[in-house]
Amino acid sequence: MVDEDPNLAEHDGSTPEQESALQTDPGLAAHLGVSAHLGVSTHLSVSAHPSVSAHPSVSFHPSVSANPSSSALAGNLAQPGISGPEELSVIKVSKRRWVVVLVFSCYSMCNAFQWIQYSSINNIFTHFYGVSAFAIDWLSMCYMLTYIPLLLPVAWMLEKFGLRTIALTGSALNCLGAWVKLGSLKPHLFPVTMLGQVICAMAQVFILGMPSRIASVWFGANEVSTACSIAVFGNQLGIAIGFLVPPVLVPNSKDRDFLTYRISIMFYMIAGVATLLFILVIIVFKEKPKHPPSRAQSLSYSLAPPDTLYLNSIVRIFKNLNFVLLVITYGLNTGVFYALSTLLNRMVIMHYPGEEVNAGRIGLTIVIAGMVGAMISGIWLDKSKTYKETTLVVYIMTVVGMVVYTATLNLGHLWVVFITAGTLGFFMTGYLPLGFEFAVELTYPESEGMSSGLLNVSAQVFGIIFTISQGQIIEHYGTTHGNIFLCVFLTLGAALTVFIKADLRRQNANKETPENKLQEEEEKDTSKAPTTVTEERL
Repeated sequence: MVDEDPNLAEHDGSTPEQESALQTDPGLAAHLGVSAHLGVSTHLSVSAHPSVSAHPSVSFHPSVSANPSSSALAGNLAQPGISGPEELSVIKVSKRRWVVVLVFSCYSMCNAFQWIQYSSINNIFTHFYGVSAFAIDWLSMCYMLTYIPLLLPVAWMLEKFGLRTIALTGSALNCLGAWVKLGSLKPHLFPVTMLGQVICAMAQVFILGMPSRIASVWFGANEVSTACSIAVFGNQLGIAIGFLVPPVLVPNSKDRDFLTYRISIMFYMIAGVATLLFILVIIVFKEKPKHPPSRAQSLSYSLAPPDTLYLNSIVRIFKNLNFVLLVITYGLNTGVFYALSTLLNRMVIMHYPGEEVNAGRIGLTIVIAGMVGAMISGIWLDKSKTYKETTLVVYIMTVVGMVVYTATLNLGHLWVVFITAGTLGFFMTGYLPLGFEFAVELTYPESEGMSSGLLNVSAQVFGIIFTISQGQIIEHYGTTHGNIFLCVFLTLGAALTVFIKADLRRQNANKETPENKLQEEEEKDTSKAPTTVTEERL
C-alpha cells in the first residue's frame, strides 16, 4: 500500500490482520496511514496508494497529523446529531434558510402583536373589564415577568433538543394562548384573558432568543447580521401591527355589547393566524442544514464538548466583562423601549384626548422606523464588521432622539410628535439586532441562545422597573418627568457602551488563516499529483 522501509512494521507495531483491514477499507487506511502513522513523517518520500487520493475526506494538512485535538474532534463528530467529517469539511449555505427565517419571523410577529394589543388601547380595555389602567399594564408586563424564570430552562432545551423542538413549542403555546383569550369576551372574565396572555408570554421565551441562533446555524458569515435583522424584523412588525390594528378594530365606545363584538373579531383573527403559522412551522421548520454555512459554525460543532456542563457555560459567559457590560447596556435601552411602548397610549391621550387611533399610529411610526434602522444596521454590519462603533453611535443617537421626543410631546402638534417619535424609533428599535449580534461575537463559541437569552432577561427586568416607575411618575408628576427619568438611564447606557471592547471572536474564527490557505493549495496540488507526498508536505 505504501513504499516503506522493510523495518517500518517494527516501529508501528501493525499486524498482518490490521494491514488486511486497511486494504479492505481505503478510507480507514487513509486516516490511519496519514493522520495516525508516526513513522510516515520520518521518510523523505511516501508513495500513496491511488485509493488514498480518491478518498474525499483525506487532507494532507499539517494540523491533521500534529494537532492533538484531532482525536477530540473525531470524538465529537461521532456524537449523535453532529455532522460527519465530510459534511463539516464542506462550507455551503442552504436554499431553505430564507424559508426558515421567514416562518420564524411570522410567528414571532404574531406573538409580538398579542403582547401590545391591550396596551395600544389601554383606556378601552380599562372600561370593558372594569379594571385599573395599571391592571391592563400587567397584561404587557406579564411578558417581561414570565421570561425571567423560564430563560435558563428554555436555553437548556435549545441546547438539548435543538431549534425545531423550540420552534414547535413556541408556536404551539402562541396558538393556545390566542384561543384561550376567546373565552374572555365578558367584562367579568378578566382573569381568563390574563391566563391567555401568560400562555403567550411563555411562548415568547421560546422566541426571543432565537434570531441570532437561526442566523448562525443557517446563514453564511456575510449574511448573519442581515438574517438576524430579518428575524428581529418580524417581532417589530408584530408590535407595529399591534399599535395600528386594535384602535381601528375596537373603537372607543361606552356600549359593552358593541365592544364585545369588536374585540371578538380581533381575537378570532389572531387565533386563526396563530393556528396557520403553527401548521407552517410543523411543515417547514428544520433543525439545521446538511452542511455548515460558515467556518465559525463548522468549528462550533467541534469546539463544544458533549460532556460540558450546562452551568459551566453560564459561568464562562459571566466571566466575560465585555459581555456583562453589554447585558447592562442592552437591558437599559430595550427596557426603555418596552416602557415607552406600554405607556404610549396613556401619554398621548393625556395631551391629545380622544386620539386613540393616532396614538396607535405614533407607535406604528416608532416601530416601522426602527425596522428600517434594524435592516440598515444589519446590512452595514455584514459589510463593515464595526460592531462596537456602530452600537455606540446608535446608542448616542437614541439618547438624542429621546430628549427631542420628550421636549416636543406636549407642544400640541401631533405632526411634530410623529416626526420625533419616528426618529427615536429608528435608532432605539434599530439597536435590538445590533445587541444580539454583538453578544454572539463577544461570547463565541458559547451558545447563541444563551447569550441572546441573557440579554433578553436584562431587558425584561429593566422593562418591568421602567414601566412601573414611569407609570407612577406620569400619574403623579406628568409625562415630561417620566420621560426625563428614561433619558437619564439611556445616557448611563451610552456611557457604559464606551467601555466595551470589540473582541470579535466569531469574526476571527471566520477569517482565512495561513493554515487554511496552505490546506487549499495542498488540496489543489494533491488533485494534480496524488501519487507522491513528501516529508515537507506532511
